[in-house]
Amino acid sequence: MNNAVFDFEYPRVLSIAGSDSGGGAGIQADLKTIAALGCYGMTAITALTAQNTQGVRSIHGVPADMLRDQIDAVVEDIGVHAVKIGMLHAPEIVRTVAAAIDRHGFSNVVLDPVMVATSGAVLIDSPAVDVLVRELFSRSALVTPNLDETALLVGRAIQNPDDMERAARELLAKGARAVLIKGGHLPGETVIDLLLKAEGLTHWMEAPRIHSANTHGTGCTLSSAIAAGLALNQSLVEAVESARSYVRGALQAGASVKTGAGSGPLNHSHAPQPMRLNALSGRGQPV
Repeated sequence: MNNAVFDFEYPRVLSIAGSDSGGGAGIQADLKTIAALGCYGMTAITALTAQNTQGVRSIHGVPADMLRDQIDAVVEDIGVHAVKIGMLHAPEIVRTVAAAIDRHGFSNVVLDPVMVATSGAVLIDSPAVDVLVRELFSRSALVTPNLDETALLVGRAIQNPDDMERAARELLAKGARAVLIKGGHLPGETVIDLLLKAEGLTHWMEAPRIHSANTHGTGCTLSSAIAAGLALNQSLVEAVESARSYVRGALQAGASVKTGAGSGPLNHSHAPQPMRLNALSGRGQPV
């Protein structure tokens, strides 16, 4: 019998996402990011992918009951302070995650609606898109689409900041509580992102473009960094801004490194922080 007395706990982040065998995106990028930001990372894998820096070769979905068991096993023993959701390839997987959010009372949920890989490979079934919007937008504290994903969600191309704001308001109308539209695919030497909250907050963020061929997993990294910030009790705006800073540092640090023949990964370990120790809350499952 373990009679040890514990005084501290780690801030814990659960990533519900697909596995990237190349290590640059998905679960692998999430765990590297969460650890680098001083949190404890856990996973519930939705699908296995065979991929590298040049593309996705195949996808093998995890059965819904196995996904449910992964989430429940983590929550019931370890607890969760924030959740990042990535690749959900099929409607039953989306519904399984939605049910888990309700069952466990997750509140700090960051939804990265992963639909198309950097290589152009489609990562979600068409019927799953409508289910994702209906089941997960309102259950998430933040939705983080890039411009291609935003275009798919609103049914038209996004070509400038005005388009970004109109699309963000449409996504709020579809049930999202807050939207971060990532404008990195727009042309120009300035990258513009937009955070729009249902309460009316419009927060534009600009930064000089970092030129790099190594951008694989940027969206996964950003969303898991935001979840880590929420687990560390940052406000949503603080979590987004600190996550953007971390991603920019990882892009810059990895720009001159060759990994594979295609789009390489970021340098997730460019500025690692020690694991945070928080006073033990005495609660059961954190939310």
